[in-house]
Amino acid sequence: MNETMKKFGYPDTLVKEYKNWVVLLRRQQVTLGSLVLICKNEADALSKISFDAFAELKEVTTSIELSLKHCFSYDKINYLMLMMVDRDVHFHVLPRYAESRTFGQMAFNDPGWPGPPDLTKINETGETLTQGIQQALRRVFDGR
Repeated sequence: MNETMKKFGYPDTLVKEYKNWVVLLRRQQVTLGSLVLICKNEADALSKISFDAFAELKEVTTSIELSLKHCFSYDKINYLMLMMVDRDVHFHVLPRYAESRTFGQMAFNDPGWPGPPDLTKINETGETLTQGIQQALRRVFDGR
């Protein structure tokens, strides 16, 4: 487990684990279904991840996109690889919405739409709602 995985709550926030990657629920839901995709390799640049990790990335991103589309019907998806604070290779995965979405009786907004996501504004979720989002995604990722 690398430091970025720890920071984003692994294993408590785990949605799906792969050989070279983990998909974690982002505790701060910028948009409904916001995730963090973190490479398990010791790498501080995308060019330094293993060939296996690159190959597996196709499978992982396909699963992410199909699962998020199934759960929340996003309009677009953004992968942000900022790595300004956390050194390990990772992406913030933000489903984007032209209109608000409801989950667990809460309306989720995308205040940056149609421009870049606004990471300073989050949809405040309590522990119960956050766990509900995580469980819904786990079921879809696992094909249940």
